[in-house]
Amino acid sequence: MVRLVLKVLDAERRDYGKGIARLDPEVMEKYGIMDGDLLVIEGEAEAAALAGTGGPQDKGRGVVRLDPLLRANARAEIGASVTVEKVERRYARVVKLAPTNYHASIDDHVLESIRNKLIGHPVMEDNEIHVTIVDIPVPFRVVSVKPRGPAIITDETEVYVFEEPVGEFPRVTFDDIGGLGNVIDKIREMIEIPLKYRKVFRKLGVDPPKGILLYGPPGTGKTLLAKALANEVNAYFITINGPEIMSKYYGESEQRLREIFKLARKKSKKNPAIIFIDEIDAIAPKRDEVIGEVERRVVAQLLALMDGLESRGNVIVIAATNRPNALDPALRRPGRFDREIEIPMPDKKGRLEILKIHTRRLSELGVLSRDVDLAKIAEITHGYTGADLAALVKEAVLHAIRRQVRLDTPGEWPPPDDLLSSIKVTFEDFLFAYRSIVPSGLREIHVEVPDVRWSDIGGLEEVKRSLRENVELPLKHPEIYEKYGIKPPKGVLLYGPPGCGKTLLAKAVATESGANFIAVKGPEVLSKWVGESEKAVREIFRKARLYAPVVVFFDEIDAIASLRGIDTDSGVSERVVTQLVTEMDGVQKLENVVVLAATNRPDLLDPALLRPGRFDKLIYVPPPDYNARLEILRVHTRSVPLDRDVDLAELARSTEGYSGADLEAVVREAVMLALRESPFIERVGRKHFIGALELVKPSINEALVKFYLEWGAKARQSLPRHTVKPSIYT
Repeated sequence: MVRLVLKVLDAERRDYGKGIARLDPEVMEKYGIMDGDLLVIEGEAEAAALAGTGGPQDKGRGVVRLDPLLRANARAEIGASVTVEKVERRYARVVKLAPTNYHASIDDHVLESIRNKLIGHPVMEDNEIHVTIVDIPVPFRVVSVKPRGPAIITDETEVYVFEEPVGEFPRVTFDDIGGLGNVIDKIREMIEIPLKYRKVFRKLGVDPPKGILLYGPPGTGKTLLAKALANEVNAYFITINGPEIMSKYYGESEQRLREIFKLARKKSKKNPAIIFIDEIDAIAPKRDEVIGEVERRVVAQLLALMDGLESRGNVIVIAATNRPNALDPALRRPGRFDREIEIPMPDKKGRLEILKIHTRRLSELGVLSRDVDLAKIAEITHGYTGADLAALVKEAVLHAIRRQVRLDTPGEWPPPDDLLSSIKVTFEDFLFAYRSIVPSGLREIHVEVPDVRWSDIGGLEEVKRSLRENVELPLKHPEIYEKYGIKPPKGVLLYGPPGCGKTLLAKAVATESGANFIAVKGPEVLSKWVGESEKAVREIFRKARLYAPVVVFFDEIDAIASLRGIDTDSGVSERVVTQLVTEMDGVQKLENVVVLAATNRPDLLDPALLRPGRFDKLIYVPPPDYNARLEILRVHTRSVPLDRDVDLAELARSTEGYSGADLEAVVREAVMLALRESPFIERVGRKHFIGALELVKPSINEALVKFYLEWGAKARQSLPRHTVKPSIYT
């Protein structure tokens, strides 16, 4: 790739309007630029041009000669410096032109004349070109070029000319959309085939599809698909942003809708017309659930326009929403919206396609470092929508720029061209962006999980192994279960005495599995409003299904899943338990979602939750034995400067009945006792630990351990309620 900074001079009269940029002959020879090469001239904007050799008077001067039109397109004046970049010679498949500020009447003869006169001309989006019609140069704006970017028109290029000026025209094509191949095929089947074979449909007596509803989570590409469709199909395109047609004045909202459909019918006489309604739920909600009269009238008007007595003509309506169930049911029938197409969350393959699209320009410019593994990034970005992945790439680029640009020394910032040549976006930049971006759908329920690893948890080797097998393995390698035709466990219940590491284990599972993590504190689900508690549980599982693979962790689950039939809180707990049971093993499947729960009162849980298919695995988290206590003490004294007389093995032997939390408290108290002697003390000694043991007493006794062991032995049986009670709680 060749990028040169040259000074602008005026072109010779013979080159006016031809799109030729004549360069210093010495520069062309030095950098291997040939006559006819495709160039991008970059001033304040960009313009496409063909290379030409400058005259002898320009040799060695480092100049480029541009005509007034090229200077206007590049927004560069005579005497200014521009960047000239030689790019790969490409040929346009489709070019769309529009008049600049006038109405043009284009018939087939004029269109053919325009196409012939533009052969060999370089074009680029937003550039202006002049075509001589009856000896008069007529200005047109290049609305879109396919493939995108600078290209040359050939005799095989399809040229379309609009009759009226167009505003901001979408530049997105289907090539710019990743992970939605099946959806694009469905849309093309519904739109392009009927447009191309209108006569076939008419002769067969079959009405072509008149409406498509696109629905799916926010950020998955619904509006982007509509923009791409507008660019790909030679149709008149009208966009309605849902709320913009609403008015407080009586009848004005309906009038705006009628005018839009009237314009579409008028334009569809020559070519098909597409009306795209974004956020349709804002103007067409369920009529029996809205209070305002305006919404009801707008819905009724939309129903009449889409399938009323008056023919809609050759008009196709496409609508997008992320709340399909909020739409009025009358809209969701054939004749209005013939097909409802779900825009799903991208899977691993789709995420890789999206990342390749968003990093395409970085690769072309050589900015993307070789150590960037897009497949690995696609693997770890569970639950990311296309919009999230675009934000991820943007954040990675910003992080790479921040390495080169110090905010505290603005006077030392490098020039743009120097920054562009030195910047490198590395895998570390992407990892930084990954840590700072939360999937958009999980932001309201996302919990930042501390970076806890298995190595940070002392002892409990058997429990760790069981969690790896039942939680980590199904999420990381679901193909193993598919191979043998078995279903992975849906739920794991951790039970045991307080302070033995149940919540810590859940944090480690979230970190090690690499899955999305939804943490639910038991009591926060409960609400005094009827139905709100069950709705909260439904919403948690809906998002979990959507952004799978996910670990849903219920801390203190006994608070929301207590025994049914004995509560006195107006049945709230009973309804929550029923909702939880239904979500875990009901009609709707729960795939790639593992429910992890922790409790120190397992006797209060409803037995219906404890059967296989709900909580498949009950894992007892025991009090730490001698080896575990020694390991826990080593973990908590990693950063503590210990005196030589401190024997952790002896300390572990003397702390029988202490939980992991108790041992952490012992270490903390020992450090505080040492600091109390002197803030500048260098070592924590044995006497400090002995003093700490006097202050911190063990929280676990034999009765408590016996209770958990007995409950675990009988958990799968139909237990009489409150059969076993630990003496510590009575």
